Amino acid sequence: MGESSITWVDGAVETIDQRALPHEVRPLRLTTVDQVIDAIATLAIRGAPAIGVSGAFGVALAAFAHPGDPDRVAAEAARIEAARPTAVNLSWGVRRALAKLTDGPAGVLAEAQAMLAEDGRVNRAAADHAADLIQRLCPDRPLRMLTHCNTGRLATTAFGTAIGALRVLHARGAIDSVLVDETRPLLQGARLTTWELAEAGIPHRLTVDSAAAWAMATGQVDCVVVGADRITADGSVANKIGTYGLALAARHHGIPFIVVAPESTRDPATATGADIVVEERGAAEITHIGDYAAAPADTAVFNPAFDVTPPELVTAVVTENGLIDDPTSGAQATEGAVTHPPALADSAGAAAVAELSGQLYARGWMPGTAGNISVRESPSAPVATAVITGSGLSKGELAPADMVRVRIEDSRPVAGHRRPSAETTIHTAVYRSTDAGAVVHVHSPHATAASVGATKTLRFSGFELIKGLRATDAIDIPVFPNHADVAMIGAEIEHHLRTHPDAPPVLFIAGHGITAWGADLAQARDRAECLEALCELASLTGRRDIATDRLLEEQPQ
Repeated sequence: MGESSITWVDGAVETIDQRALPHEVRPLRLTTVDQVIDAIATLAIRGAPAIGVSGAFGVALAAFAHPGDPDRVAAEAARIEAARPTAVNLSWGVRRALAKLTDGPAGVLAEAQAMLAEDGRVNRAAADHAADLIQRLCPDRPLRMLTHCNTGRLATTAFGTAIGALRVLHARGAIDSVLVDETRPLLQGARLTTWELAEAGIPHRLTVDSAAAWAMATGQVDCVVVGADRITADGSVANKIGTYGLALAARHHGIPFIVVAPESTRDPATATGADIVVEERGAAEITHIGDYAAAPADTAVFNPAFDVTPPELVTAVVTENGLIDDPTSGAQATEGAVTHPPALADSAGAAAVAELSGQLYARGWMPGTAGNISVRESPSAPVATAVITGSGLSKGELAPADMVRVRIEDSRPVAGHRRPSAETTIHTAVYRSTDAGAVVHVHSPHATAASVGATKTLRFSGFELIKGLRATDAIDIPVFPNHADVAMIGAEIEHHLRTHPDAPPVLFIAGHGITAWGADLAQARDRAECLEALCELASLTGRRDIATDRLLEEQPQ
């Protein structure tokens, strides 16, 4: 396949029949409007940008077939536009080409060819912007990406949008692997995306759609990147069915969810996602696999081709102009405006977290990129937020701009260039369950060693340091199992704190580290120090229980 998957040759549209892939690269030559409509409706040509350009060429075919009859050409254009209702690019391409009808058939064709030429430049620019953003959100490591459906040259005529971003990242040496959803029911991921990734030499694995959330839960995904068929004025994203579920799973696991699409996919005339007409396709796509009946005859079917992801689940929408305004930020968006998530360089909380991170890194409590610290922001704000250390960064080199603001309610990042710590849900669980003003999660050596093999609680008694943890003679410190699913740890901590309101302000995560909290960063740090010192004393003495009454009796009179 050449750089462009669609061309105009000798009065016809030439492309690849995507229905035949990956087993056969079957050329498709379209010379009539009916053939263009059929190719779009049957998914021989698919992908929002590709059907937009194909629709424009369809108008050119109509113009050459009916010269001097603008009403007939307009009627043919309306038929093309109706071939698939959800992707806005089809309507955009048809109307843009039709607007040149006053220049004659040659003018319509020239406009369609201009759109084709633009597509590659637009997609490459969007892909570059998206790759830049992904590397800011997930820095300093080879990336494990997940993508859905097909967004490469087949879907866009040239280079690709989401797959384009993967191509850019691969060229930069930043890709570890790509997990490809098969994309039921027509398997665009399995048939088309794997074919394009193999062609580009990008390492990848294929998975069933329903395994994607588990891949996130088990730490196999750093970022999700998808395309779009329509983006409404409020930022809702219509895309291949299954996208909404991916966005929900990504939000739950604190994973960036990036949408890459051309500006032509944005539809400011459609106010919200609820206003999008979602195409439903035939039952046979689900009830049959090829000619084989996979379900009993006459089984009722629900087969939407697309779903709509609400804007609050989307980390960013990236076009050829960069990162578009966040429609949920409350700011009035400017048409075509470009912005980036605000950094937190001017936040006092961010500066304090960065300073303490450096101190604890120097003590060996936050080795490498491990550990995280957060501080609750103003309790009078309309939305409760906290500032937390960014993920994947050395805690000895953090600057305030490396912090991320997250919502305490759902751990969602709302400001900052970085991806929030993978353990954000532990911090927000503490904030939701207590009046803590700051949380410190570290891997101090003696406390971590003490928690190895421990279950439920570790009891300390007789040590003076216990008083620093809101106890007197004895303290029972809970130990939580270390799951791959950090959100599960957070849920267990929140349940414990809500059902044990007098629980100490520290806890262990078995074999992993400790979490401490307090009214402010200083108190949270002090409590972490007390727990580490307790564990060091226990290690030195071989005892967590000091019989203070017997020791007093043995002292000389």
